[in-house]
Amino acid sequence: MLFPELSPPLRLLLALATALVISFGTTPIVKLFAQKLGAMDMPDQERHIHAHPTPRMGGMAIFLGFLIGVLLFVEITPPVQGILIGAVIIVATGVVDDIVSLRYWMKLAGQLLAAVVAVAHGVIIQGLMNPNVFSGEETLVVGILAIPITILWIVGVTNAVNLIDGLDGLACGVSAISSVTMLVAALLVAEPNVALLLAALTGACLGFIPYNFNPAKIFMGDTGALLLGYVLATVSILGLFKFYAVMTFLVPVLALALPLFDTAFAIIRRVIHGQNPMTPDRGHLHHRLIDHGLSQKQAVAVLYSLSAMLGLTAVVICTTGKLRLLLLGVELAVAVAVGIFVYRTIEHPAHPAQEPEAPAAPAEEEEKGGQP
Repeated sequence: MLFPELSPPLRLLLALATALVISFGTTPIVKLFAQKLGAMDMPDQERHIHAHPTPRMGGMAIFLGFLIGVLLFVEITPPVQGILIGAVIIVATGVVDDIVSLRYWMKLAGQLLAAVVAVAHGVIIQGLMNPNVFSGEETLVVGILAIPITILWIVGVTNAVNLIDGLDGLACGVSAISSVTMLVAALLVAEPNVALLLAALTGACLGFIPYNFNPAKIFMGDTGALLLGYVLATVSILGLFKFYAVMTFLVPVLALALPLFDTAFAIIRRVIHGQNPMTPDRGHLHHRLIDHGLSQKQAVAVLYSLSAMLGLTAVVICTTGKLRLLLLGVELAVAVAVGIFVYRTIEHPAHPAQEPEAPAAPAEEEEKGGQP
């Protein structure tokens, strides 16, 4: 941290703004770099249905924004150091995959290594919420299972974010919403250093999103999807799981509920149908919305809204009094608006002549035949 004299609110805003500016400014450079390396997603009228060859590897810009924001404004404790080293491993794995398309087990090896590095630096889940609601103990101390549970959480969330990377702007936007949710929760439980990490991640996502909205000028690829999942997973442990209170266990789960649910449902669906759980398919939430008549932009808007509602629920858990009632009212209004929008869209889908974009997902991850 280079500016310890700054007030915490100012440092928070500067971390976010710095990451945003760097991510936004470096994305065109990363795009040219990806084109030179041949990290391109090519249309083939089957799975790659976007209109033009599109560069991958845009996650490098997100990483640069996040890294510089952290180095300038965050206190580099051993756990933060572990997260940064693991992020470098994750990004390296993603870059190679965006260029040559690694086998899924090779990507998994990189994720496991990054998770182990974080754990070795003290990023460890020490307890879990007690599922026995009749018990006087809110927390189950996991003991010797702490390390495997932590690694499972990190790898699981990393892949969950990767799995929803199926529409332009979807994974990046949902990750930004999840990051803001945990940022607010971190401030409410007095974890300023964790809030700074999340501010840098939020800014990096916001700087990249303008290039990634439909029609995307660049995909973030595995470089970005794996990075976002990894950072969200590790920072959630650092800031929220360590508190032995029900509310702090629920916050990261609710903040990441959309990708976690989609991943769990995908695995169960594939196993029931006798498929390899790693086999790509078109059964994800975003695919189902498009198959029911929504355009890419509409589907992304619905999933953003759903993620925001889950995030609001997480924040409500951490609040009391009039603020909680206000947030509940906002959440109810959003839920009603989204429900009406989806109902009207499905009842009266956009006419093909009025909808210039392709009706299916130019998925950054699934489209290129990598890990689902």
